[in-house]
Amino acid sequence: MKKVSLAVLLLAFVPATNWPQEQPPQLLVHAAHCLAVKDFLPSSRAKTLSFGYFLDEKSYPGEKVLYAVNFASPARSKGLVFAIFLSRDDDHQVFNIQNNASFVLSREDVRGVSFVNPPLGGGWTQEHLASAIQKIEKQPRLTIAVKDFLASDASIRCESYTDPQK
Repeated sequence: MKKVSLAVLLLAFVPATNWPQEQPPQLLVHAAHCLAVKDFLPSSRAKTLSFGYFLDEKSYPGEKVLYAVNFASPARSKGLVFAIFLSRDDDHQVFNIQNNASFVLSREDVRGVSFVNPPLGGGWTQEHLASAIQKIEKQPRLTIAVKDFLASDASIRCESYTDPQK
């Protein structure tokens, strides 16, 4: 019993910064890269950004959608949400940013989320984004160093609804 008490006591005095932080999945790092190169992330001098994500393989039959949130505050009460469709083209993984919106968490809104700048697509899209935000809110926040997601990777291709039409 003394060994257990001693271990608990020692753990209480170990600084939290010594614990390893969960590494963000490469999929999220690549998505952050595309959000940055397509100018969807706000300009900042921050060395790290806080993200959350949810991979949806059910809402759009035959499609994979990565919902990513860039949290604007440590309280996770507001941020930017993105719907990024994933596909493959030859040797490239394609990240196609199809929607984005600014949001704040709101107890007054029936969805629990209010959109400051609503997404394209109306109510159906807002419901999907709000649902994704709620799922992301329940997961750990992931911090990504800006230098890590700004590094280019030849295996991915970034596209967006804002790209000039061919």
